[in-house]
Amino acid sequence: MSNIYDVIIVGAGPSGIGVASLLQQMNSTSYLVLEKEEIGASFLRWPKEMKCITPSFPAQGFGQTDLNAVVPKTSPAYTLDMEHPTGEAYAQYLDVVAKHFSIPIKNGVQVNRINKQASIFSIETSDGLYQSRYVVWAAGQYQYPNLTPFPGANLGLHNSLIAAWRELDGDNFIIIGGYESGMDAAYQLGTLGKKTTVIAKTNTWEVEHSDPSIALSPYTYNRVRHLFDSDLLTIVGNTAVTQIEANGKGYDVHTDDGEVYFTEERPILATGFAGSTTIIENLVARGQYQEVLVNDIDESVATDGLFLAGPELRHDDHIFCYIYKFRQRFAVIAEALGSRLHLDVSILEEYKRENFYLKDLSMCGEMCQC
Repeated sequence: MSNIYDVIIVGAGPSGIGVASLLQQMNSTSYLVLEKEEIGASFLRWPKEMKCITPSFPAQGFGQTDLNAVVPKTSPAYTLDMEHPTGEAYAQYLDVVAKHFSIPIKNGVQVNRINKQASIFSIETSDGLYQSRYVVWAAGQYQYPNLTPFPGANLGLHNSLIAAWRELDGDNFIIIGGYESGMDAAYQLGTLGKKTTVIAKTNTWEVEHSDPSIALSPYTYNRVRHLFDSDLLTIVGNTAVTQIEANGKGYDVHTDDGEVYFTEERPILATGFAGSTTIIENLVARGQYQEVLVNDIDESVATDGLFLAGPELRHDDHIFCYIYKFRQRFAVIAEALGSRLHLDVSILEEYKRENFYLKDLSMCGEMCQC
């Protein structure tokens, strides 16, 4: 393809749609969003019963809009009539935003590799070669489940591959992982009368911290707490799984303290995800937490013109893994692109007024509870 775009955004999830809506409002006429599946694809793969842990509400008296909104003056709560949207519903909200702003999106385009020569990015895809002056990597963190965290993990079933908990056969399960997805699995199965044993490296339900990136969120904790004293939930905390082995009757789950837990059903892996930035490893540098290193405008320190948007974003100890956190960086990227492309950045004043613009990271602890 001979056309060289000003900006190509990879991914049509909340970060891709959020940044694209800004480019559209800044009157950019040379940008494109590439999506390997469809808008909000990672949300569409959630189990039917899974919901956003951050609540949606049409407005707040302190000037902030809905915590799950990706642009000001929109609200998943209002659009969907839900306080905690399901994955399918949230994808619908993103689709509404994309259509409202007439965002140019090419669905079904898998990005395989990106190279940069001189000032031009060459993006190799399943639909041929695309080129651009700038790239915003917004491909997300929750599309690539971690299926090999330890030997024998392939015998388990990752929670993201379960269509609906109510369709899961069996009455007694082992869940590996004690963060949000693991505890949500325990809650969902518990409401169906099924017994679970959660084996967790970290006792997230005991951690006292305001950041749900570190501790269990109040929403999840309050749903599952009634199971703690029941026979439906057994907790094995501060324990790591080292291996899963199949035997004639089911599965043996080995832990680092030498214990072996047996289950007739496939163990459920709530072991997290591998970030999408592994696809562009040649263009990034990583820090001590394997985070992509970026400068103060979220541009890769290894490759000029490559910006990171979404849940993989980190700045030192600040973790931007929730929508209400990483959306505050959309306008930072847009301002950088707008100044370089001579676009109309006046729209950013509204983002600043609506607390959608976090430039000073020293305020991060106060503004986004990082």
